[in-house]
Amino acid sequence: MELRPPIPWDRVTFGPLRTLNARASMLSGAEAEARVEGWLRSKQVELTGEVLIITGRGKGSLGGIPVVRDATRKVLDRLRRLGVISGFAEHTPGSFVAQLAPLRALLEAPLRRRRSRAAPAPRRGPALQGLQPETMARLRYLAGRSLDSLGVREVNEELLSAEMMQQFSILARAVPSGGDVDKWLEGAIVKAIREYDESDDR
Repeated sequence: MELRPPIPWDRVTFGPLRTLNARASMLSGAEAEARVEGWLRSKQVELTGEVLIITGRGKGSLGGIPVVRDATRKVLDRLRRLGVISGFAEHTPGSFVAQLAPLRALLEAPLRRRRSRAAPAPRRGPALQGLQPETMARLRYLAGRSLDSLGVREVNEELLSAEMMQQFSILARAVPSGGDVDKWLEGAIVKAIREYDESDDR
């Protein structure tokens, strides 16, 4: 993303659902990274488009070092590589705008790193066993769509199970604290399947 000039009335432009004020809580660098990452992972499931992260310039920090701003830039770089965001840019000296990536980019990133090689399937863990049958069926279907989109033609039960576990693990990281895991996963899986369907229609 290219650097854009500051836009007045950002809170009106983005609204509360698309704005994270990481400056207000006087966070440490590690706390800022954790908060920004958790927020962006959840927003990738909930929304599409751009979001605003307010970091401040660091003028109130010890020594004037922009701890939250630097930590945010670091985590944005990492989340871009992981497929959570597709890009980001400095919006003002005290904020960033990030473009949320499609969920399929997040889900396909680990498989690309494995270069489409079959991996041993982990045993179905307690978390997967606790999912509703409908959610499990959709997760299985999504895993198959993901493998197919990456050109994996010889899909066996072992590979499909491994991909289901991988996708469950990725999506579960975005569940908000205290959230209903099954309901959250159901929404995330449905959104990801819709992205694949829309891609097929183009």
